[in-house]
Amino acid sequence: MSIFGGQMRSVIEWKDPSPDVLIWRWDGSGDELKNASKLLVNPGQAAIFVYEGQVQAVHDFSGLFELRTANIPFWTTISKFMQGFESEHKANIFFIRVTEFLNQKWGTKAPIKYDDPKYKFPVGLRAFGNFSFHITNVRKFFTEIASTRSIFNIAEIRNIIVDRLLTPLTDLFAESGYGYSEIDKKRVELSKALQDTLAEIFVPLGFELTDFRIENTDFDEDTKKRIDRISDKMADAQAIRALGEVDPASMRNYATVEQLGALHQAANNPGGTAGVGVGLGAGMGLGQTMTSMFNTPAGFTGGRQIPCTKCQNSIDETAKFCPQCGTPNSRNQMVACVSCKKSIPANTKFCPECGGPQTAKCSSCKADLTQGAKFCPHCGGSNS
Repeated sequence: MSIFGGQMRSVIEWKDPSPDVLIWRWDGSGDELKNASKLLVNPGQAAIFVYEGQVQAVHDFSGLFELRTANIPFWTTISKFMQGFESEHKANIFFIRVTEFLNQKWGTKAPIKYDDPKYKFPVGLRAFGNFSFHITNVRKFFTEIASTRSIFNIAEIRNIIVDRLLTPLTDLFAESGYGYSEIDKKRVELSKALQDTLAEIFVPLGFELTDFRIENTDFDEDTKKRIDRISDKMADAQAIRALGEVDPASMRNYATVEQLGALHQAANNPGGTAGVGVGLGAGMGLGQTMTSMFNTPAGFTGGRQIPCTKCQNSIDETAKFCPQCGTPNSRNQMVACVSCKKSIPANTKFCPECGGPQTAKCSSCKADLTQGAKFCPHCGGSNS
């Protein structure tokens, strides 16, 4: 009740604070402030004395204080300013909540736009999550954020936080190096990185995020269509890779054709130059990825692929043995020419050195010998 009601309140306090209110201005008159006998600051609150729009004192510990006998700097400052005051509108007491505010929901109202760092196509992405925060510097927060309004709601600080995280969030996705398919499994890492970045923005304003989480992401329709096209091309690439016997050069040519196809599709896109940019980025990114895949087909170690003479698995031409069945690679074995004794590849019909046929006969029984045989399997005679 005001002074005009016949009596004045003697206790300065925030009665029944709403859970949605962060800062509340005490509604007592100037005379009530001058004649108050007690100050009650509940746990999780702080009191602020403002004179002529400037913060003059902050009381940030809880308790019930007898103002006539207690020697507290907060009340000493108030008493000094209130001596001979002329207008009750010059002085105000504000209460502010300094507890931690948990699980505040946030989300991007519209998709954020950036270029996928791996596949080089435009991405539209919505992100959602929650954060927790608390006031770390009452004076700074009141001065920089809240000003002297009679009520400052939690929803207002939530909007400020969301508005100021959009640019760092966009930069984070663009610079992280993670493609669209990796974002979900990297959410914890991305959340921590963004929380660290936001600390540089919010701490100077008097508050900090004690927790920040990206809980879900959702691509816009245009991005989903691009992802579907890339998935189809990747499936084709995997099918070709599974063949195993396709020459790597042919595979790289296939990747080049796919890049050109993306460019052609973009050029015919009604979106004009924007469509060309999309095609170019996606085509180049996809082509590079497919080329990388084609350069390392299953079982490939660096040379031309040939089939194993036994199990038909694709093996490197220079391999000595098949990695699947252990059969020696006959194309990589060397034997002596039956005529000039020079070292030549096994199964050669004519010697590349002397031109002699590689059909040998036993010098004793004249039976046909296999190439490189040192003893006759019929009579046991030496043929070295």
